[in-house]
Amino acid sequence: MKEKNYVASSIKQKTFDNGGSVLNAAFKVDDLKKNSKKGWVNITIAERREPSEKGATHYAYVNEFEPKKKEQFNSHAGDEDLPF
Repeated sequence: MKEKNYVASSIKQKTFDNGGSVLNAAFKVDDLKKNSKKGWVNITIAERREPSEKGATHYAYVNEFEPKKKEQFNSHAGDEDLPF
């Protein structure tokens, strides 16, 4: 399993009396730039076990997921031994 690439951030959850909530997030622009691919950065935000000393309730890391290419999904397309 690949090691997580954490992004410098401050993410705090604000919960409202009506039960709704929002995440307020701040990221270091340099971290986002160095992790961008084709102008995009995929970030996963996860809840911390306990809030940090500064009140951060979540953390962020780069999401490295890349979908498989079509050829990999159709690898059985030419098989003659399929029952249909």
